[in-house]
Formats: sequence, structure tokens, C-alpha cells
Amino acid sequence: MDRGGSNEMRQGLHIYDTHTHLGAARHSGRQFSLEQMLASMDRYGVDRSMLIPFPVVEDYRQTHDAIAAAMRAFPDRFAGAACLNPFVPEQEYLDEIRRCSEDLGFRAIKLQPQYQALNPLSARSDFLWKAAVRHKMPVIVHTGAGAPFALPSLYIMPARRFPDLTIVLGHSGGGLYALEAIVAACVCPNIYLELSSLMPHHIREVLSHVPASRLMAGSDVPESLETELNKIFTLEIDDADRREILWNTPRRVFDGFTA
Repeated sequence: MDRGGSNEMRQGLHIYDTHTHLGAARHSGRQFSLEQMLASMDRYGVDRSMLIPFPVVEDYRQTHDAIAAAMRAFPDRFAGAACLNPFVPEQEYLDEIRRCSEDLGFRAIKLQPQYQALNPLSARSDFLWKAAVRHKMPVIVHTGAGAPFALPSLYIMPARRFPDLTIVLGHSGGGLYALEAIVAACVCPNIYLELSSLMPHHIREVLSHVPASRLMAGSDVPESLETELNKIFTLEIDDADRREILWNTPRRVFDGFTA
């Protein structure tokens, strides 16, 4: 479907889905192909998506290569994030992050504490934060399910210890820990919030404390894309805030745009 056919959903706005997964997941059996991704984006008027590997895959290098191929084929539609087990040998992890950044052009790193139980308060995690700063890659962290290491509050300390680090709290802690995510963003200007899985009233609560210039939208799974977009489009907020959440914030954070 041509993207022009989705004007009713788009309301004339650009849309950046900052949380999608491409490939096959070993832990859930879920699979999502490039063709399905493009069809879903076109159906709902999404201009650009952040492609992230599922947290448990058969071969992380192969999955990263598939994402890179999608980016080469459709550079205006896709950005990529690296995701691999942080407990592989440290040099192996660092080499793959360097490859994803320098060779493949990825824009972010994903940490999934549900399946990658790295303690963000421990010095053991410093290698990841330092790699993100070195390659100027924001770290998208799944928060919510997977506590304790998925608690939003735990990312205050690395955000403060590494002021040049950008952390995006995926799901904003979910409904259960949304208030924690608000506090984390309020005390750390380098923490941003991604809003997928929140109820509309949670998003209103977030917006009462955190500016839209620090918020972004995501779907996480294709079945949720329409719902996640509808939550943003139907909120009684200023169009300027809607534009920040749907497009401007992720373009600044991931793509380096300053306008």
C-alpha cells in the first residue's frame, strides 16, 4: 500500500516507529520478515522504523546483517540497533558493536534485561555504556517486565556516571513502573522515554512531567502498531507535542537531525 493512502491515520504527520523487531526469536518462536514489516508500515503510514533483533536469536551476526541489508535497500525507511548477549566474551561484544556502528551504520544498542540480566549498577556493565558513548549510539533498554534489572530507576546511575550517554527507557517501565520512568527522566536529562505498552492515562501522566521533546512512540510487536499510534493520535495534546513524539524526538536522538 502506498504511504499516501494512510493520511487518515497520519493526520499529515511523519511517523517514526522506534521499537520494532525483525527476524526470528528463539525464545518465543515469533518471526517477522522485511516484507511484512514494509506492508505493516505502509498500512499505518509509518515513514521510518528502528529495526532491532529479538533478544534471543540463532545467530546475532546474521540478524545484524539482515537488518543492515534492509537499511541499504530502504535507507529512508529503516535505522538499525545492535542487540546481543552482553555475557559473550567482552572483546567479542565490543567488536560486534564496532562492526555494527562503523561498518553497518547502526544507530543504537538494545539491552533486554529479561533475557540479558546485566546489572546496570555494577562496574561490570561499564563496558557497554563506554562502547555506546564511544560510538555515539543511544542505548534502548527494555524496562518493566524483567525486574529487578528492568526497573527504570536502575538506569539513573549509569546516566549520571556517563553524562554523554543517551538512554531510552523502552516501554517507560510499563504501567507498573511508569512513575519510576518519570522520575528517572526528570532527574537525568540524558534519559528519554519510549511509550509503547502504556495506557493513555499513563502517557498523560508522563507528559505532565516530561516534555514531548524527550518522548517517542514505538510498537514493539506488529499487532500493536495500530493501537500504539491511535494512543498518540487520540490524546488531547498540542499538535506540536504530537509531532515531537512521533517524529522529531527520534530523528534527533537516533538520526542526528537538529531541526
